[in-house]
Amino acid sequence: MCVVNNNKIILDLLEEEEEEDQLLFSYLLPNKRKSTNILFKNREFEGFFEILINRHLLENETKFREFFRINYEQFNFILSLVEFELTKEPSNRVKNPISAAEKLAITLRYMATGESFRSLFFGFRVSHSYISIIIKQTLTVLKSKLVPIFMPNPNTIDFKTKAAEFSCKWNFPNCILAIDGKHIRIRSPSNSGSLFHNYKDFFSIVLLAMVDANYKFIVVDIGSYGKEGDSGIFLKSIMGKQVLDGSFCFPEDSVLPGSDIL
Repeated sequence: MCVVNNNKIILDLLEEEEEEDQLLFSYLLPNKRKSTNILFKNREFEGFFEILINRHLLENETKFREFFRINYEQFNFILSLVEFELTKEPSNRVKNPISAAEKLAITLRYMATGESFRSLFFGFRVSHSYISIIIKQTLTVLKSKLVPIFMPNPNTIDFKTKAAEFSCKWNFPNCILAIDGKHIRIRSPSNSGSLFHNYKDFFSIVLLAMVDANYKFIVVDIGSYGKEGDSGIFLKSIMGKQVLDGSFCFPEDSVLPGSDIL
């Protein structure tokens, strides 16, 4: 009887040891990845990029422009600039990574509509958390590529040509640029009080810009508080300081048409 009891004790001890070993291995072994949601698995066949864009919008230039706010040629031009930086090579973990074209499509759709990331998730079948990464990455690359093309250094601009365009198109002689501010609506940042609350009774940051006769941006100042006025922003901005101290590279003084007075 004593031997039986001893055997039972040994068995109980072995079972406890086995349970402890299993528990230890469960902590040491890496966690298993959760299975991929069926919504993501079918992205290549059911997402916006394949069903709506590739199958329908590419054949309808009007609808393509309504969807992205740019035409197909402009889309391809932008894609050619950013494709290399946005392309991710396949790997063992990601067999079919999201293409540069689809990343650009997601970003442009977000900029055109302001849709939430969760809304874009249901259309493009890409998780909202990864969409936030895609948009930040794409905008960073776009800025590095597009700013040098469309907003060159003002020191390299022929302002006499700009003045001729203003005179010919708008009948404003000796004018090289026009300046104005625009309130960009935002959600009020936490603990910001009334800093971003403007006279139009909504929250904003201010875009102060100088444009040429063809509405093209030449110099911009972005990010001032919504409560500030254009004149105050101009005085503290880099562009304003350069204009006031004479370092903005204005062309030489010239007479007005029909006058000999500078």
